[in-house]
Amino acid sequence: MRIREKARLFTAPDEVRAMGLYPYFRPIDSDQDTEVIIEGRRVLMMGSNNYLGLTNHPEVKAAAIEAIRQYGCGCAGSRFLNGTLRIHLELEEELAEFIGKEATLLYTAGFLVNQGVISTVVARNETVVIDRTDHASIIEGCRLAFGKTVKYEHNDMAALERALKALNGSGGLVVVDGVFSMEGDIARLPEIVKLAGQYDVDVMVDDAHGIGVMGEGGRGTAAHFGVNDKVDLIMGTFSKSLGSIGGFVASDRIVIEFLKHQSRALIFAASPPPASVASVRAALTIMKREPERIQRLWDNTRRLWAGLEAIGVDKGRSETPIVPVLIGDDLTAFRVCRRLQEEGVFVNPIVSPAVPAGGALMRLSVMATHTFEQIDRAVEKIDKVMKELKVKQEEQR
Repeated sequence: MRIREKARLFTAPDEVRAMGLYPYFRPIDSDQDTEVIIEGRRVLMMGSNNYLGLTNHPEVKAAAIEAIRQYGCGCAGSRFLNGTLRIHLELEEELAEFIGKEATLLYTAGFLVNQGVISTVVARNETVVIDRTDHASIIEGCRLAFGKTVKYEHNDMAALERALKALNGSGGLVVVDGVFSMEGDIARLPEIVKLAGQYDVDVMVDDAHGIGVMGEGGRGTAAHFGVNDKVDLIMGTFSKSLGSIGGFVASDRIVIEFLKHQSRALIFAASPPPASVASVRAALTIMKREPERIQRLWDNTRRLWAGLEAIGVDKGRSETPIVPVLIGDDLTAFRVCRRLQEEGVFVNPIVSPAVPAGGALMRLSVMATHTFEQIDRAVEKIDKVMKELKVKQEEQR
């Protein structure tokens, strides 16, 4: 089938637009703060991954501007060839020290880290074992790898052990989200690394939503559980707590050297631009200097949990600032999202196939810079809209 025919048959977005419920690509006319401007109105942002509120911090913006003055807007090539700047190397050293690994390697996007690392380290006769709810970038990395992919049920350690036992010593890699991006719960890392050691496989943690949130000083999920030395690869992104764009992987120096010369997603991708690199360095400095931001993030998270519980709304398995609210069918999720925006609250609908059919969610996320008043206002509006649209969670579970 020709591509235009495939596109012509793809009518779902137009059908939702015709109902006035299309919730994607909403243009924002301001910075990513606790409130944003959409369609000329100020709206409370409850759907951003800007966990520490650093995206629009004056020091972060100033660092980006200065980097453009010194280095220009881009690197005009890949890290492998002409695109490595001194600030790339400096950030890699700073991240390695922060994470507690020997070395790190920067990629242009977090998505590319998972694509590039997994596809490089999993050989043809090996297996990558993943949690069924792992991020899409992990799945794409598995598709590119020459090895086999096996999924186990979410956070089910008995299922993981069965999968590892079936490898029969052939070698492999377990890849898991540290903090699961939809459910908001945490990987059972102590048990995962124990099983991995028992069956002689490596472990990679995608800590996109863990860096800046979990562990002492925001060092991540492995640090939170005290198993940093037992996790072989730690991946992180800059588009959440660190206020920019890009990603990195941290590991032993010998592993990073291998990836530098074998990972196609690094070798053949343009280098992270100077402004992004400089802004991450500034954000990392602020995060280390102001640990109270992480405390405020958790205070705000608990405030949201308590508010939702008070109105009878179930936060599911969430243990983090990612708070999913079960809605049910996709169209109802779109309606909830639209009505909340009309009420002045921005949230994200998560529908199939990102979640199973009938399991559509409203995904909330908390920032350190939210005030209690803003969180209480969001809860009040959620209560109003859920009652108005007669969303009954107890009938959906």
